Amino acid sequence: MSLEFSKPDSQGISRAEIPFVWVLIPFIAGILAVYYLNVTSLLLVAAICCLLSLSYLCLANIFYVILTVYRFKGIIVIVLCFFWFSLGALSCILNRQDFNKNHFSKISHDHLLVRIDNEPQYKKKIVKLNVSGIKAFKGSEIHTVSGRLMLTVLIDTLNPIRLNYGDELIITSKIKTIDPPGNSAEFDYKEWLSAKNIRHQSFVLQEEMRPLESHRGNRVIEFAYKVRTEQITYYREIFKNNEALTFASALILGFQSDLDQALLDIYSKTGTIHVLSVSGMHVGIIYLVLNWLMKFMDRKRWLVLIRMVLILFFIWFYALLTGLSPSVLRSAIMISAFIIAKSYTRSSNSYNIISFAGFSILCYDPFLILDVGFQLSFLAVIGLIWLQPKIENWYRIENEWMRKIWSGIAMSLAAQVVTFPLTVYYFHQFPVFFLLSNLFIMLPAALLMYLGIAILLTRLDGLAPLFEWLVNFTNEGLAFIGEIPGANLTGIWISQFELILLFTFVITFLYALTNYSIRMIFVALIFLLFLQL
Repeated sequence: MSLEFSKPDSQGISRAEIPFVWVLIPFIAGILAVYYLNVTSLLLVAAICCLLSLSYLCLANIFYVILTVYRFKGIIVIVLCFFWFSLGALSCILNRQDFNKNHFSKISHDHLLVRIDNEPQYKKKIVKLNVSGIKAFKGSEIHTVSGRLMLTVLIDTLNPIRLNYGDELIITSKIKTIDPPGNSAEFDYKEWLSAKNIRHQSFVLQEEMRPLESHRGNRVIEFAYKVRTEQITYYREIFKNNEALTFASALILGFQSDLDQALLDIYSKTGTIHVLSVSGMHVGIIYLVLNWLMKFMDRKRWLVLIRMVLILFFIWFYALLTGLSPSVLRSAIMISAFIIAKSYTRSSNSYNIISFAGFSILCYDPFLILDVGFQLSFLAVIGLIWLQPKIENWYRIENEWMRKIWSGIAMSLAAQVVTFPLTVYYFHQFPVFFLLSNLFIMLPAALLMYLGIAILLTRLDGLAPLFEWLVNFTNEGLAFIGEIPGANLTGIWISQFELILLFTFVITFLYALTNYSIRMIFVALIFLLFLQL
């Protein structure tokens, strides 16, 4: 094996290649501005700003030559950014349900008719439900209401009720706002629910609610949940080891309710918790398998288009099956854009694709920008797109197997370094041996994914013992790494301002390393000094 130290490529990217990057940045800024200002009166202002900036852009396009608009490109860029900023602000206001006049918290009531919006999360004697208000009852008065609510039901163990997505319930009025954390070291449950557009909660006994109707939710989502439940039931039949069952349900189908806390702690301490969440890796594997199986359809143009439609259908069905988490949505949109571009022989830019994915998701739900999974997922992908190739190019390795190992190291380093500030901020810990644990789990996780899907598709029960052995091997290996002295630094608490300083330091330091800039290293050290102070 021979090594050769080399500089990374310095090829730039033109602005024309990444239009959605310039759309996404002001759009996110508009969402965050309204969210933290928390002012309902901005609706009219945001709408007027959107209308005025859009009118200006339309007129500039119509009279482009007459007004010699090409001489004022800077103004056009500013107006464009202002339009997307205003649109982001408007989107946030329109999606803030507690801003609505008919929000259930603004209407006096004794009982609420609600609909279950998610898959119920059963934990011992309680079940947690995300519900939407439909009707409010006060004596003989009935009001149509809106708004989301976190409902916690204490189950009657002698006569437990079984709830499903789409069920409608009548509950007693025990609504209260969610309290902020009592101290800085406490989990911010209020902020976590706010990211889901939920600002109120209710605790009721099973006898204080009454089921009315079932199957009132979205038919497609209900069908996906039903199919996933059937697959989990099949897993329960063939797996004797409960750890393998919960692992398979989480890894393949995105069902995490039954995960053991001890298992979660092992994966969290070793920096491999992403394996237990359905993410881009899973969607990528689905695409690779489908693309390989349909390779014979490359011969004719019409067959290529049919293959594109089939692959897109199965990818989106799998995304739906796993609950449409932000990371899966991002991956599904990115791979869809890649497949369509490839089928029509169009070139594509990775930064533009991920920005398009982010913009599409935030148009659907602007509050996902506050979701931890969304933030970590997009940051990890940006790290892989931007930083991984640069790290790989630092050393040229001729040996094929060593090159693959170095590529795995570069991948783990890129994702971990870019997401490091957020993981410290949210989880208050840092896995010291993340490189070792990620290299260790890379091959078993891929094998488990292929094996788990093969078991579901072929119904080969004989593969179950092999899956169970591989799960035990993986978990024991990670547990061993997690028990190494100093494997996990805990008790790290930073504020939002310190988070901004840490991010600035990481970005400037990485820029300095990848561009060999001594000046930027000093700038990065200045930010580090401010952080330490």
